[in-house]
Amino acid sequence: MVKVAASNAARALVHRYQEWRDEPKELVVARKYNGRIRALIHLLQPKNAGVELIRIGPENDGGYLLPDDLEGIEACFSPGVHTQISFDDDVASRGIRVHLADASVEAPAGMRENMTFLPKFIGSTNNKQTITMQDWIIQSGEEGDHDLMLQMDIEGSEYEVLASLTPDQLRRFRVLAIEFHMLDQLWNPGFLFLVSPLFKKLLESHVCVHLHPNNWCGVFSRAGVTVPRVMEFSFLRRDRIRSDLKPVATLPHPLDMDNKAKPSINLPEYWWK
Repeated sequence: MVKVAASNAARALVHRYQEWRDEPKELVVARKYNGRIRALIHLLQPKNAGVELIRIGPENDGGYLLPDDLEGIEACFSPGVHTQISFDDDVASRGIRVHLADASVEAPAGMRENMTFLPKFIGSTNNKQTITMQDWIIQSGEEGDHDLMLQMDIEGSEYEVLASLTPDQLRRFRVLAIEFHMLDQLWNPGFLFLVSPLFKKLLESHVCVHLHPNNWCGVFSRAGVTVPRVMEFSFLRRDRIRSDLKPVATLPHPLDMDNKAKPSINLPEYWWK
């Protein structure tokens, strides 16, 4: 019986090896990195920080849910200018100075007196077309210690910008609303190892209070893990937390709206539970 059991075990191992050998390479890679990806998702789960969320901007694409803690913020930096600036207009209407930047478009129409526009991209170096976030802050006259806000939708360059900021520079922003792109590349080891430290650096000073998948771009799934390709995240600086952090009750939030007229994306519960 011992020999039979051993023989059966050996055959099972050989069968499993053959299955593994015949698996698509991308599935093998997915299983290898799913643990790291799930750990990152766990870190980014939104928390109830004791601050209600409000919607700023239009009903669909371009609108964000932010913590209702904007009073006292003196300026908002908003790189990446769209055809409409409803979000920026809403912020400016609250008496907050708004600084816009984008080298791909002209200054938008309808800007208020407390809004500025810089025809440059935001990045990690200074040249004719690009300026660093810190130099943009200085050039805009916002150097100091007053609280700022950041709303950033710059089609993938957000990682370069975040990497260029020191922890002290990040802490200038009480509230951040960032659209993160290319999240389906988390199964690319180079991308995963690049962005994981960036998120961890951000979470040292801020807590994620909301996330929302952009339904225009769909999702990517591998080996049981689903990641939207593009997601909007809202963060609140940790010194503004008003209660013990708890998981959010549910997602989507009642104020959430789809970005586009396409099927909604329902996040798996491990994104928020």
